[in-house]
Amino acid sequence: MKKVMLTMVLALTGLTVHAQWNNWHTTQAISSGFGLLGSMIESSERKKAMEIWEREKKQYQPTFKEAQEKAKQLEQQENWTEALEKYEEMAKLNCDYGYTDQKGISTKITSLYEKAGRTEEGPGVVNNKSVTLADYSQYRFTLQNPISKGKKDNTTTKIVRVSCSDSETRIELECEAVFPDFDVCIQPGTYIKSKGSGKLRLSSVENIATCPTCTIIPWPYQKLRFALIFPALPATAEVFDLIEPSSDWKFKDIRCK
Repeated sequence: MKKVMLTMVLALTGLTVHAQWNNWHTTQAISSGFGLLGSMIESSERKKAMEIWEREKKQYQPTFKEAQEKAKQLEQQENWTEALEKYEEMAKLNCDYGYTDQKGISTKITSLYEKAGRTEEGPGVVNNKSVTLADYSQYRFTLQNPISKGKKDNTTTKIVRVSCSDSETRIELECEAVFPDFDVCIQPGTYIKSKGSGKLRLSSVENIATCPTCTIIPWPYQKLRFALIFPALPATAEVFDLIEPSSDWKFKDIRCK
């Protein structure tokens, strides 16, 4: 046993001679050569990280409560800009340490964007209303919340409206953030396809960026409404597919008639 331990110590000591060798390299080398020892080190590091996190959570809890009280006070005074800043301060701390339900904070932040004048240069979620058209009578077919099927639909994105005319196919979607600074974009090669139509490539977008540029959704549970515009489907088409290449984002058999 002593001989085995000595060999392990020598092996680990030998790792330090490499230039710029860091903790990640060490962990990888240990895991590959000594699986059990590597697991023990990783477990110890996780435990240490959790202890640090618990200490920080306790340390910043008064700051969170102070921001919470101040945000409510500023909102009552209709000081929307500073109230929004305090709610965003709360949201950052809450995302890091989980003091309360994040959904309520995100909902409050979203409701304050317009009051605080963030509609011009704020995050994309402040422009959600601009995606909804006032008049859909120009389309021969419009359906809200169409049902689609596929082997793996994106669970954070849903189709909220499909509208078809003789000149275009308009698909409005809604995406919900699952973590802070959630970045989304649409691949330019995204297409729709129906029986007899072939692939109809993306023509334009509203309220979302095309890759590699991204639109950022600041906080979890906030929703981004956006629209994808494609060429017109054949008037005879009854269902179609919406496909984004190289992703799991595939909606099948969407009604269009």
